[in-house]
Amino acid sequence: MIRCKLSILLTLLLTSSSTYAFTSSTSSSRIGLTTRVTPTVVVSPSPFSTPKQQLFAATTSYDETNKKSFRKQLQNAFKFNNKTLQNKEVEGEKKSFSKRKMAMKMLSKAAIAFSILLLTTSTFAPSATAAKKTAAVAETATAAAEHLHVGQKVANYFRSFGLPDVAILAIISAMPVIELRGAVPVGLWMGLPITTVLPACVMGNMVPIVPLLFLLKNEGLKKLMKPILDRAEKKSSSLGVGTLDKQWASLAAFVGIPLPGTGAWTGAMGAFLLGMPTGLALSSIFAGVVSAGCIMSAITLAGKKGGIAALAILALFTGKEFLSSKEEKQDFLEADPYWDQSAVPVNVYKNKAPFVGKVVSTKRIVGPQATGETCHIVIDHEGNFPYWEGQSWGVMPPGTREKDGKPHAVRLYSIASSRYGDDMTGKTGSLCVRRATYWCPELKADDPAKKGICSNFLCDTQPGAEVMMTGPAGKVMLMPEEDPSTDYIMVATGTGIAPYRGFIRRLFTENTPAGNAYKGQAWLFLGVANSDALLYDDEWQIVKENYPDNFRLDYALSREQENKKGGKMYIQDKVEEYADEVFDKLSNGAHIYFCGLKGMMPGIQDMLKGVAESKGLDYDEWLKGLKKSKQWHVEVY
Repeated sequence: MIRCKLSILLTLLLTSSSTYAFTSSTSSSRIGLTTRVTPTVVVSPSPFSTPKQQLFAATTSYDETNKKSFRKQLQNAFKFNNKTLQNKEVEGEKKSFSKRKMAMKMLSKAAIAFSILLLTTSTFAPSATAAKKTAAVAETATAAAEHLHVGQKVANYFRSFGLPDVAILAIISAMPVIELRGAVPVGLWMGLPITTVLPACVMGNMVPIVPLLFLLKNEGLKKLMKPILDRAEKKSSSLGVGTLDKQWASLAAFVGIPLPGTGAWTGAMGAFLLGMPTGLALSSIFAGVVSAGCIMSAITLAGKKGGIAALAILALFTGKEFLSSKEEKQDFLEADPYWDQSAVPVNVYKNKAPFVGKVVSTKRIVGPQATGETCHIVIDHEGNFPYWEGQSWGVMPPGTREKDGKPHAVRLYSIASSRYGDDMTGKTGSLCVRRATYWCPELKADDPAKKGICSNFLCDTQPGAEVMMTGPAGKVMLMPEEDPSTDYIMVATGTGIAPYRGFIRRLFTENTPAGNAYKGQAWLFLGVANSDALLYDDEWQIVKENYPDNFRLDYALSREQENKKGGKMYIQDKVEEYADEVFDKLSNGAHIYFCGLKGMMPGIQDMLKGVAESKGLDYDEWLKGLKKSKQWHVEVY
């Protein structure tokens, strides 16, 4: 729908821009006076109108190259008391939606009327006095030595080779320093009509973008362009927010509004780094390039009023995708009542008849000093592969085993999203996968013959790649939601964080019945090697900031922290620091979860046994009681 609207918008703007050259008898003198163009900067409010939408936007954006500063920006941007607002939203949901809908209609009418008024007044013939002033200034400008900007100098250089002006304009538009926004005024300065300038600039700007998106897949080129790509990722980190329609709209606006650091080149690099599908990225960039051309044409021909009008229309149609949709209540995948687990789907798809999903995006989510590479992979299942938080997907890597020629065995991965998916449509699911490699001491390098087949397959996937899946599997890690005051103690090492991300999103990020009712405390313990290896830290900090009474967070960084004995801080050492609180919570009905490498459990159980004995408890009986009451949940690999 939004693409249709933008198409209509761009057609109208093209038509309007084409008429500028013919609606005023002094258009040629205007062209001569506008060889330098400074775009008007329009600062618009956040397109996410409610706390939940803001929190969702923040939790789906990553900038791993500068986690701390990015987290601080997010926290400053989205500070609010969510618990108070949540109750008000639930009570007045229908009324607020009707008001928002009415406000959007009024905003649409006002923006369109305002834009038409500006465009109309901009194209009227100037008064006699204004015409005399314009002519006088034009004569002065002609008599004086002309001060040329970069685009004009480049154009003159290419003119010396006898190239046609249209070809020169296309070449200038393709250059990353100038692009379309600098080429449009140059084309008018060259004396070309806007009906020639705009198509030439659009096509020229798009020509290098298509090969760029494919060339960036080359590892050598990525390393060579790393400083540029890092800057592009910082500028475009927010483009991966929400559904594909929202991504398309945000990328089009990013490319279309002529501000420093934006444009087709930066947009293409950002879209690639964020894992946006190539077709989606290209169509969005094209729409943004056309929009930028219309805006620059309006600014150059009609002055500030024309630029403001064009920007207002673009902001209206791109922003409407965000502002017009009320905060959806996530309840369309709930049981009745929501905590009833009698119909949890299990093993719907099996090895002989697997489900084929398609990768939406694959993104590295750890810093450069992390021990290994961990990726967040979003898979589209079109709503045909339902699952619950805490379940796993089986993945069947392509190919066959060398030893017997049989298909590879299924590998299980805990699902790292709620049942609604990262885009909250109920049609995607996410995996958190660490690339398994083997360091050969003889080769002094990774041995490709011993690398993890499935993890490397998943971490290497590109948007559109097919993934054969089975499941969903397991019930042991499900959350008991019948009592909303239940405390959850979640202990993870590395990618064992996956099921807890689904828990936390359901309880604090999404507008779910479970989240609205929850009054307990969710306590997350995560063990990794160092700060760069932390997973989803930006999301946890946002939740911690806004739910300080309901969410606790503790990290065990083995290479950066020391335990009380002066040794490395492992996950069991961090839990032991709060042993009294943990045991008290468990005695009051809390549920404790363990997920990660199976090597974590002996150390944890030894620690728990020592604490139990210090309290005069029989550890075996204590553990037996937890298992009997279903408070003990373990999933290790």
